[in-house]
Amino acid sequence: MSNVLLIEDDAVIRDSLTRALRDRGHAVASAAAALDGLRLAVEERPDLVVLDLGLPDLDGLDLLRMLRAVSRIPVIVATARDGEAEMVRLLDAGADDYVVKPFTAAQLDARIRAVLRRAGAGRADGAVTVGALRVDARTREASLDGAPLDLSPKEFDLLHYLASRPGEVVTKRELLTHVWQIPYGGADKTVDVHLSWLRRKLGETSAAPRYLHTVRGVGVRLAAPA
Repeated sequence: MSNVLLIEDDAVIRDSLTRALRDRGHAVASAAAALDGLRLAVEERPDLVVLDLGLPDLDGLDLLRMLRAVSRIPVIVATARDGEAEMVRLLDAGADDYVVKPFTAAQLDARIRAVLRRAGAGRADGAVTVGALRVDARTREASLDGAPLDLSPKEFDLLHYLASRPGEVVTKRELLTHVWQIPYGGADKTVDVHLSWLRRKLGETSAAPRYLHTVRGVGVRLAAPA
């Protein structure tokens, strides 16, 4: 059972989705306004937030940015805005997924389960393991071949984000958004410098990578050595 926070101002939709998600095995708390939702997200620490954009006290996109400044809770945005530019803007601001209104409870439930699977992949014991690399978010400890790695807080955050997505190409924009909480652009050199430091501590270089592979013009991919 997952704990879901539903932030939706329409009482009919809110009550209907709450009942339907509970019927599908989720524990659901709800809020009708942005600031109440933010408070619940911080205090209750749900597994996932479903966020409507049309809120009475604050635009949902602004709330999404506020959530991302203080938490990495997965967020699914529920919106009637279906333009491509809007979808890109939401994902760049930190949304993990989105559903376009009107949608069914079954569709939302499937999205919730998919996002939670991605969020929990490889972390059954609270740690992520890729090859001989182990990163534990609970203790904020990382090791390679059993030897501890001496990482700065930001180096740890960067390594954990990449290790949680083994084999995936992650863009610099995504790293700036999720590791540095900078949603739009920013200094790509910040990412490059931290990747350079991280490679050094992993005992590799960009020219001879073992775990961190640069995909030119796209981003970086962390994968176990062949």
